[in-house]
Amino acid sequence: MRRWKICLVLCLFLLIPRLSHAADRILDPVVPVPDEIQWLLEVARAEIGYTEGAHGYTKYGEWSGDPYAQWCAEFLCWCVHETDETYGTSLLEHQYPLYSSSNTGRSWFIREGRYIVRNGHLENWGYQWLKGDDHFLTTGTYIPQPGDWVFFTWTNNTDTDHVAMVEYCSEDTDTGDVTIHVIEGNTPDQVKRAAYPLTYTRILGYGTVHDLMDVTMRSGNQGAKVTALQEKLLRLSLLTESDVDGRYGGKTAAAVSAFQSAHGLRANGIASLATQKAIDRAVEEAVSRDPATWTVDADTEDWPDLDRLLESPPVRTEDEITDDF
Repeated sequence: MRRWKICLVLCLFLLIPRLSHAADRILDPVVPVPDEIQWLLEVARAEIGYTEGAHGYTKYGEWSGDPYAQWCAEFLCWCVHETDETYGTSLLEHQYPLYSSSNTGRSWFIREGRYIVRNGHLENWGYQWLKGDDHFLTTGTYIPQPGDWVFFTWTNNTDTDHVAMVEYCSEDTDTGDVTIHVIEGNTPDQVKRAAYPLTYTRILGYGTVHDLMDVTMRSGNQGAKVTALQEKLLRLSLLTESDVDGRYGGKTAAAVSAFQSAHGLRANGIASLATQKAIDRAVEEAVSRDPATWTVDADTEDWPDLDRLLESPPVRTEDEITDDF
């Protein structure tokens, strides 16, 4: 009887994680995954199981210039390069960075306007929000998408110590907890799959495939988000073309402050969520009033038959004309 109870306990112990796993469902991507990102993931999957050689040698490090380097970033960059070589894409240095040192990859995504902080606050910038939202991001709001890069820290500071690529995310249907499934190198000496809770505090943020967020901007910021803001201010005649340079300097701050004053907002020169929403509305209104942006519907299904209208009228005899009176 005792032996039977022990066997039952063991069976239940083995069964519990299986039931828990069965309760997981793979989350559909919010945005369709482009073909080139699918190809990149296939390249990365093919490397699972690769193990570093003597003294930490890897082909990824050799490719990047240091065969014995720590190689989590080198692995991902190598995969992007292989995708470009195999499929003729141009992902490296356009969709993804080419780098090997700490913080460089994250800084690249920030300049490109595609970095989402896990807690929703980007250092030296301000709060972030998902496009279309009227409220700030909070911890765990953003669920990373396939192809996104996850940046980790192993210390108490904000330096990036590790990077991995998202394969997919899953949700426990019982608890609602989300798990991020990644492919990563240098773990500790292999390419492996791994899984991290969405709430994992060692996650700093995500370099995203798609432009999904906006961010507060202020003096000193640089990058694609600043350029997009300046182009809107140009449309509103608050900047000149020469001012659109991707740098949030004095002229940009003054233009933002002038807009805020004219629209009843606090004139501090900081492009907050409320200010950017108001700028977007003003740009939409300016575009709608500009005849140069008007278009004619090319669908002529309900239009008159122009060929018929241009035909010569039928010739009528004098008697037919007289009959009309």
